[in-house]
Amino acid sequence: MAKASSESRTTIPTSYGKYPRRIPSFMFLHSPKLFVYLLAMITILFILQAPPSTSWDFMHQWEKPFFTTKSTPQVLQHYNCSQELKSMVSKLQEAVTFLPLKDLRYSSKALQGHTWFMSSMFDTHEKGEVQYQEFPSKASKGRLLCLKGRDTHDGSWNLYALAWPQALPPNATLKKGLTFISYNHYNYDNIWHGLSSMVPFIAWHIKNRCSNSPTRWFLYHWGELRTTMGPWLSSLMQATFGERLNIENFQKTEGENQTSPTCFAKSVVMRHNEGGMSRERRLQVYDLLRCKARIFCNVTTISEVNETGVPIIGMTLFMRTGPRSFKNESAVIGIFQKACRKVEGCRLGVAYANNLSFCEQVKLMSLTDVLVSPHGAQLTNMFLMDRNSSVMEFFPKGWLKLAGIGQYVYHWIASWSGMNHCGAWRDPGGERCPFAEDDRRCMSVYKNARIGHNESYFYEWGRNVLRDVKLRKGQGVLKKSGSSGSGSGSCGC
Repeated sequence: MAKASSESRTTIPTSYGKYPRRIPSFMFLHSPKLFVYLLAMITILFILQAPPSTSWDFMHQWEKPFFTTKSTPQVLQHYNCSQELKSMVSKLQEAVTFLPLKDLRYSSKALQGHTWFMSSMFDTHEKGEVQYQEFPSKASKGRLLCLKGRDTHDGSWNLYALAWPQALPPNATLKKGLTFISYNHYNYDNIWHGLSSMVPFIAWHIKNRCSNSPTRWFLYHWGELRTTMGPWLSSLMQATFGERLNIENFQKTEGENQTSPTCFAKSVVMRHNEGGMSRERRLQVYDLLRCKARIFCNVTTISEVNETGVPIIGMTLFMRTGPRSFKNESAVIGIFQKACRKVEGCRLGVAYANNLSFCEQVKLMSLTDVLVSPHGAQLTNMFLMDRNSSVMEFFPKGWLKLAGIGQYVYHWIASWSGMNHCGAWRDPGGERCPFAEDDRRCMSVYKNARIGHNESYFYEWGRNVLRDVKLRKGQGVLKKSGSSGSGSGSCGC
């Protein structure tokens, strides 16, 4: 019997017939094709049994064998992220879009809605508070306000935009501190119109617990840059915030691009004057202004009674020269002197608004319980009197029919500042208009006309107002509050 072979024997059919043929047990190790097939099957089974993963994870797994050193993956990854971040910041910088400060599409309704100044922006408005815009804020999505241009004749050439702090527009200058930006549809020289544009900043200041004062101011009129305000208004703001106003004009240092944008670390924009404010908030604003002005001008406490113990009543005739002045000043003064003599404790004073400094006006108003004056900006001083003081106003002919709602502004400020507006006298006589009396063209004749007088009416009116003031002072309703004006050395702020 033949010796058994250690190799297995397998008989396979062939085309040549059935012949015995020896095949190794691990033949697949010598067959590349079969090896690849088996490896592919094992891989597929592994994938099917593995937990689900994202394509990013799968690709990330295949990246690993190519980064075998300890530092190479981190260095390359940091480099890629840094380059991508720089690219994104650059794109954001270039994407900052500047729009005209004055949107001419709204020129026919510049004071309606959210105004033609920064027309794409909406104000923040809480009930009873001032309307304002603050940057950065939740409303601005954390973006800063940037301005560009310093044109003083056409506001559509001055521009604004919003930008993220990390992606300011190219060549931008960042201004630190708090910036107040004011829009005024009228002007900053007339003390009434100027004060109306400042009041909302005081309200915002109070709302924020007087925590900080503005580092700088930017003033706009119809989007046109203004670099000054009237001395009376400037002094009042200095008294309120405790330092001289820094009104900027976008002047650059030597070497800086004159047309490059300026961005603000923190800014507040006002464009609606007192619009939306409650009477309580307005009273707080005027109390603060009165108090700060008296401290600034060192107005000291005065005696409330004369030597016989009778309450002192100060009546001041605050006169104008030129437009809307009295035709016969001496006669008007004589009438009110006569009325004053009939009321014990009354002291009459006569002053002209155009030749008094700011502090002289503050002191004069602190001595005044009854203010007698023609319609005009000088009446704005009324809020510097003590609360519950009285105002008597005089108009030329024609104003009632033709002047519009603006003729009531001193009724409003009397209410807002806690004063008593005791009515207005309107001259029935005066210059004749060549047109019908209700023709709008007549206002050009009546606007700055001089005012006549009615002796019996003025006398009785004056006496009645003085008697009412004496009664209220006797009851302690009217009380001189010295330098604070609000009863608090800190002015309540």
